[in-house]
Amino acid sequence: MTPPFSNPLAGNPLATRDDVARAALDLFKPLLPFYSPGRARVRLAPSHAVFGEVASQLEGFARPLWGIAPLAAGGYEFPYWGMIREGLANGCDPTHREYWGPSPDCDQRLVEMAAIGFALALVPEHIWAPLPDAAKHNVARWLHRINEVGIVDNNWLFFRVIVNLGLKCVDAPHNQQAVDAALARIDSFYLDGGWYRDGPKNQVDHYIAFAFHFYGLIYAKLSGDADRAEVLRSRARLFAPDYRRWFAADGAALPFGRSLTYRFAPAGFWGALAFADVAALPWGEIKGVYLRHLRWWARRDIADARGALTIGYAYENPRMAEEYNSPQSPYWAMKAFLPLALPASHPFWATDEASPSLHAASAQRHPAMILVEDAAHTVALSGGQTAPAHQGSPAKYGKFAYSSRFGFSIGYPASQGVEVMPDNMLALAPADRPDQYAIRRDATVVAIEPGFIHSVWRPWAKAGPAPWKDVTVETWLIATDLPWLLRIHRIASPIPLISREGGFSVERSGPEGEPLAGEGSVLLRSAAGLSGIRDLKAVRSARIGAPADRSSLIWPRTLLPVLEGRHAPGRFTLATAVFIGAEEGAEPRWNEVPAIPDGPWLDR
Repeated sequence: MTPPFSNPLAGNPLATRDDVARAALDLFKPLLPFYSPGRARVRLAPSHAVFGEVASQLEGFARPLWGIAPLAAGGYEFPYWGMIREGLANGCDPTHREYWGPSPDCDQRLVEMAAIGFALALVPEHIWAPLPDAAKHNVARWLHRINEVGIVDNNWLFFRVIVNLGLKCVDAPHNQQAVDAALARIDSFYLDGGWYRDGPKNQVDHYIAFAFHFYGLIYAKLSGDADRAEVLRSRARLFAPDYRRWFAADGAALPFGRSLTYRFAPAGFWGALAFADVAALPWGEIKGVYLRHLRWWARRDIADARGALTIGYAYENPRMAEEYNSPQSPYWAMKAFLPLALPASHPFWATDEASPSLHAASAQRHPAMILVEDAAHTVALSGGQTAPAHQGSPAKYGKFAYSSRFGFSIGYPASQGVEVMPDNMLALAPADRPDQYAIRRDATVVAIEPGFIHSVWRPWAKAGPAPWKDVTVETWLIATDLPWLLRIHRIASPIPLISREGGFSVERSGPEGEPLAGEGSVLLRSAAGLSGIRDLKAVRSARIGAPADRSSLIWPRTLLPVLEGRHAPGRFTLATAVFIGAEEGAEPRWNEVPAIPDGPWLDR
């Protein structure tokens, strides 16, 4: 028999500061049985991450500090500091059997150093002052290694900043030149409007919030660097209104990009605004987004029977993970508890939580998105980004649409014997090679306007001399009032093609109604809402697809409305209307198909 799931947040109203403090402690306690004898390592299960077991188990030790340190700084009792100090001393002691080892260039240990540096800066009286002098020397020397080795040229540069901040706060040797150089390089990633890119490539996702701004606001609060602090605060102030639109009225965040197994880490941005006293929005609105997000996660199967966080999103699902996720990685979610460091009198805690409000459609140039919403969810039309070299990245960055309620599916290559079911994607294959289905991976975004996104992509651009290499697709994603979304694809192909295009996947195991099927259309009913697709040019047939189990972030088993067609060589246009009815009473609008508006996508 499968044991029941045990979400440590379940049953917690998550309405007050005390509720949030209880949540932080409840998330930590399930780790206690898994500490090593020397307390320097936490091992929930064998790791399959690209880095070794030592670094994986260091994650389990260090990542909870993102929540533990603010809990203690806010005056709450944390009865395990003796254990934490013992583990820190042993992990940094080269003679101890649980020594974490020296960090080579670009090593995972550098990531985890930041949590320790943060704790040194915030609560030195708990984690540093009681240590013997020899242990202090070892800790400082082990952390200082981050200034002596190479580091990944992206958000990792902030780890160097935070570690040196911690060392400086306890009067240990630190390297201000390294900090200044890291901050200068981070500045080179800044775009405008509060947005960064995560390194030299144009990668824009939740890392901009829970990495760049999160660490930047910690530095602004604790460093004493007034000029730099004002720059970082002003950038966060600009970013907040855009990022607010990534959160639905029910608290769900838009699932997009990598590292989604960190789950409620995005709440860390809202908490960091409070921590650094940045009233980027009214305090009641900031508090409302923050608390609703935590409450959304309290209703999900995010932990195993032991109460330990699992790899996955709305349920345990290692298939959606990146190669750098170990069993301990999800505890970066503890970043959400930063505002516990603030007193109850701070306006973040003292102000009443504001009710959610709906916003007009928002075109966001840097992530190449248009955000639309109704009372049930937020949907992003995505022009596409260059997918990073991580597992599942084409699905995490390249789909036409992402929903806070319906999520997205990772998908599987046809070579694994799984039928291609491209939710919110157009998959194309040579008519004589159905095993060569390709989707949008690297797109060139031509235009982002308030009402549409125009991108150009070549499904087989890297296919070598294959005859299908020159297939080119222009895609226009047209924003209309939900529940409808429109897509136009103008395709040029020297060969015959077959196509398959999907809408949003819905739960297969819940109470389902009978689907509505017609000529070139199909509508699926589910407990979560309605999902349908229509071919507006009547050149494709519609059917119900069954994506591979556990490919969706939200449900283990799903169904998908799909259009399929066969196309002669030459130039042709596909026009698609996608229906996503999440609000109650949306079904009558299935028959209110929007007309294709005038625009550059029309055949002339």
